[in-house]
Amino acid sequence: MKGHRLKNLRGFFAVLYGVLFWAASLAPAGAQDTIKVAVGQIDAWANQIPTLGMQAGIFQKHGIVLDNYGTHGARGTDADIGIATRTKAKPKKPSQFRVLMLNDDYTPMEFVVIVLKRFFHMDLEQATRVMLHVHQKGVGVCGVFPYEIAETKVTQVMDFARKNQHPLQCTLEKA
Repeated sequence: MKGHRLKNLRGFFAVLYGVLFWAASLAPAGAQDTIKVAVGQIDAWANQIPTLGMQAGIFQKHGIVLDNYGTHGARGTDADIGIATRTKAKPKKPSQFRVLMLNDDYTPMEFVVIVLKRFFHMDLEQATRVMLHVHQKGVGVCGVFPYEIAETKVTQVMDFARKNQHPLQCTLEKA
C-alpha cells in the first residue's frame, strides 16, 4: 500500500510541475511572468521522493526559477509560498537613422516642400521651415527612423526627384 501511495504522490507532483510549466509558458510576453505556487512543502517532499527532484530540473531547463520566500515553517502559512518566475529577454530597439536632405542650386524650393509633405508627412509650415534650413545651411534633417524605413524614404525621394528631373539629393546617417 505504501508503494502505491508513493507512486500516486510522484504522479501528482509530476502533473503539478507540468501544469505550472504549462501555465508559465502561456503567460503573456512581457518583462516577467509570475505564477504563485506553494513550493515550500513540495521542496520538502522532493527530498523524500527522488524523481520529484528531477521534475524541478524541468523548470531550470526552460528558464523558470523557483524562488522560495521565507522558511519552511508551519503548514498552511505564508512562509510556505514561493514564486515561480520566468524572465523573457526584451527585444533590442532598432538603431535610429536621420534622413538628410542636401541643398543644390537647381531644385526649386516648391518641389522640396512637396517632397517633405508627401514623404515625411509634414504640414506646410513645418515643410517650409525645413526647406529654408536646407537652403541656408546646406543640409537639413527630414526625420529620424529605423534603418529600413530611413533607407526606403531616401530611395522614394531620390526616385521621385529623378522622375521630375530634379537633382535633389537625400541621404541617411546614424542618429
